[in-house]
Amino acid sequence: MKTDRNELTEKNESKTLDLGEIRNKIDEVDAAIVEEFEKRMRLCKEVAQFKIDNGKNVLDKERELQKIEKVASLAKNDFNRQSVKELFTQIMAISRKLQYQILTENGMSAKIEFKEVEGVKREDITVVYQGVPGAYSHQAMLNYFGKDTKNYHVSTFREAMEAVSQGEADYAVLPIENSTAGTVNDVYDLLFEFDNYIVATTDVIVKHALLGTNDAAMEDIEVVYSHPQGLMQCNRFLEEHREWQQVSQANTAASAKKVMEKNDKRYAAIASTIAAEIYGLKVLGENINRNSENTTRFIIVGKEKVYRKDASKVFLLFEISHTSGSLYNTLSHFIYNGINMTSIESRPIKEKKWEYRFYVELDGNLKDLSVINAINGLMEETSFVKIIGNY
Repeated sequence: MKTDRNELTEKNESKTLDLGEIRNKIDEVDAAIVEEFEKRMRLCKEVAQFKIDNGKNVLDKERELQKIEKVASLAKNDFNRQSVKELFTQIMAISRKLQYQILTENGMSAKIEFKEVEGVKREDITVVYQGVPGAYSHQAMLNYFGKDTKNYHVSTFREAMEAVSQGEADYAVLPIENSTAGTVNDVYDLLFEFDNYIVATTDVIVKHALLGTNDAAMEDIEVVYSHPQGLMQCNRFLEEHREWQQVSQANTAASAKKVMEKNDKRYAAIASTIAAEIYGLKVLGENINRNSENTTRFIIVGKEKVYRKDASKVFLLFEISHTSGSLYNTLSHFIYNGINMTSIESRPIKEKKWEYRFYVELDGNLKDLSVINAINGLMEETSFVKIIGNY
């Protein structure tokens, strides 16, 4: 039987109208939900005032769980019950954030024991760095403090942190991240372990050079020393000289020192041009690494809890329970307060199997109310928080 075209059009229009009516009804329900939500938030303000007056904590986990189970039981089927649980979990989280905000505005937030200063002290100080003269850590120290600053070097990151912790040095310069190789995990772990704090950062663009003895030419080279990453970062250059033997060393500057000690034109090192100056070597080739934008970020670590007035980055760590949604709920404090998170890294907690410690860098200053409010929420709702620096 042939269906009339006009009849099909009318049926389609009828369906469109029905959908439009349904959407109108949804709009009405949404408006009612917003009205009731705002009514609930006004009541939450009263709760916050009561807690201020009576010294009560914002988070009452047992009460929240009971409440969520109660409202979920009002739903008619399993799907809706689970959905109501998720919905009210978020409503409860939003309510807490409002209460933290009110507490902060009333001077009831957790105390952040950092002192604002005009700038990082640069006179009459001692700086320690890991590595040897000519290493990129040495270059980072020179970049930030200058060549006239009293400085010395140690073999390990831990020794550098210990020197600051024990008062043997005012600051330590340590690598924390490379744009191609990623984070320096050992340094992250030490930031948790030691009560030292980041006061500044400085970037060093990694520009590898091929260094040889003063009588050497490129065709004389038979063996090349460098740190494994140095060799890897210069692999395109080294592929053009496959006859050279590649030998790994502890770091690039140590490689340059080894070439100086051998004083043999058959040996070369991949290191910085600063290393060439320090160890009296000749630069046989400059900028031989394949990525000209390769950059290592170094942190300046001190003993005191201070931050510059113009500081714009906050670095902190936190630990959370190993439960569904715990990381999401924690990070939501930054979203709610309009704070941009520039990086997040995780490290395993050695004492707790399959649990992790999170390191976060944020845009902001410790005197910003939004930052204080977010940190206040973290301190209430995580098992551990440590502010590592504002720089």
